[in-house]
Amino acid sequence: MSATLYAQAIGMCSAVLLLSAVLLVWRRAQAAALPLMSLQGLALAALVGVLGIEAGSPELLALALLVLVFKGIVLPLVLVRSSRGERGGAPLINTATSLIAMAGLTALAYAVSAPLAALGSGPTVQAIPVGIALVLYGFLLLVTGRHAIVQLVGFLVIDNGTSTVAFLSSGGVPIIVELGVVLDVLLVILILYVLTGRIRDEFGATDLDDLTELRD
Repeated sequence: MSATLYAQAIGMCSAVLLLSAVLLVWRRAQAAALPLMSLQGLALAALVGVLGIEAGSPELLALALLVLVFKGIVLPLVLVRSSRGERGGAPLINTATSLIAMAGLTALAYAVSAPLAALGSGPTVQAIPVGIALVLYGFLLLVTGRHAIVQLVGFLVIDNGTSTVAFLSSGGVPIIVELGVVLDVLLVILILYVLTGRIRDEFGATDLDDLTELRD
């Protein structure tokens, strides 16, 4: 792979990751969040695949397939089942405030990663701020989301952000480590899936504002 094509591929994958995260925060409907999470998982898998092709590493290519299956297909399907029957709800902040917050978080991500960017000029180093921005966007979803499903999406965005930073900064992690992380995330998702199902059965919805009114 030529240097130009490699840089363009890294830039394209990073752009899709960032755009999907921005749309996740911007869009209010939970139904829109599910395909965006799948798109983000596919972009992360493509990023790992590009790194694997450039490095000639079969392990990274196998890892790309693992990310594709779990983060691009399995976890979004679990989210679909978890959010069935949910309408979603307005976040704690409006759209304009969300956009301003994302702009500030993006600037913060680039400021925090400036020391890393100074260490090299390669496309992977220059794309590290995208992973940090994903982590910050995920925390924004956790803080502003009123529904358990939205907060679950925020948790997954944080996980995708940390994975992006790990892949870009070190050229990947051992496949056994990533497999362990994926299985841990899947376990958390399954637990929250059961929990949200019980909440829905008992109270009819997963609006966290309604749950704060509960008393012993």
